[in-house]
Amino acid sequence: MNTQVSAIKKTFAIKAAKLSDLDSLYALETASFQTDRLSRRSFKHHIQSPSSSLQVIHDEAEQCIAYGLVLYHQGTRLSRLYSLAVSHSYQGQGLGLQLLQHLEMLAANHERHYMRLEVAKTNRSAIALYEANGYRVFGEYQDYYDNHDDALRMQKRIRAPRGQRLKRLTPWYRQSTEFTCGPAALQMAMASLSPTYQCSLEQELDIWREATTIFMTSGHGGCHPFGLALAAHARSFTADVWINTQSPLFIDGVRSEHKKQIMTAVHHHFQRQCHQLTIPIYHQVMTVDDIAIALNQDYAVLILVSTYRLDGKKAPHWVVVTGMDSDCLFVHDPDQDDNWQTPLDCQHIPIAHEDFERMSAFGSQRMRVAIRIKQ
Repeated sequence: MNTQVSAIKKTFAIKAAKLSDLDSLYALETASFQTDRLSRRSFKHHIQSPSSSLQVIHDEAEQCIAYGLVLYHQGTRLSRLYSLAVSHSYQGQGLGLQLLQHLEMLAANHERHYMRLEVAKTNRSAIALYEANGYRVFGEYQDYYDNHDDALRMQKRIRAPRGQRLKRLTPWYRQSTEFTCGPAALQMAMASLSPTYQCSLEQELDIWREATTIFMTSGHGGCHPFGLALAAHARSFTADVWINTQSPLFIDGVRSEHKKQIMTAVHHHFQRQCHQLTIPIYHQVMTVDDIAIALNQDYAVLILVSTYRLDGKKAPHWVVVTGMDSDCLFVHDPDQDDNWQTPLDCQHIPIAHEDFERMSAFGSQRMRVAIRIKQ
């Protein structure tokens, strides 16, 4: 994140940026930063995007002397302070802090619970300001900026929780293919339970071969919850499955009768194997309260969600729960979009309970699936 910040001394009017601000915004950006600059096209996009909040402060001539840009993480309660700049002529007058506090207020009004940011490790004044305003370091990137500076990742809760947060120490692992979110999520869950378990590409592909549904709407099949439970069992973990249907899974996503027959056969085969190995299958919904109980009992929990609220694609997708409080669940998402995400954007993502209820219901049948894993 680009930052130029200062201590508060005077109150300035803060307004949403307009297209008429493009010239002075770009001039401010050029004067403020030597690298990692936003383009005119980017500013125009963020002015018009419902997923961004670009706020500016003008001088008497209506030229931008400061701006702050926040991005809203779709489908979650996470916001990201992407860039903040103050004209050199106006530094020391408190514009940076006022923008920061204003952007936090707007993000909270947009039902975001957390603000995250990146800041250069060399920018000690910005780091001090963020720390003084409640931000805490939760990650670090080496060689993050174009000039090879390292960056700190910082986070602040901008809406107070109503209960105690539970957190499992869960390493993040990125899925290597578009169809291996299940094996990636399962590996994260097993690694959170066993300090000796190491996530790897070899294990990811092995688990996929063991648990795949064979077909999906297009491309390779994803992973069946029964198959993932069997894979966990084969690696000396206990597992049980919570599912609100007894029908074969995912067959509504394919049109071919042959594919439906194959997927149905896979479903029943996995089901028989679970019964033979006494892996419990509970035909009921795992509620938010059930997840809290599971975490307190030292289970790791995998949840199948619909990606519609994340990327609009309505695909089934496995994530692992890393913790929760009375407002949000926190999940590791193994799927990183390189166009706009860093690995830390995919870690401990806050999802409000009411959003989770919608995200965890997949397809026209509102199928809901979860897996509990324990060592």
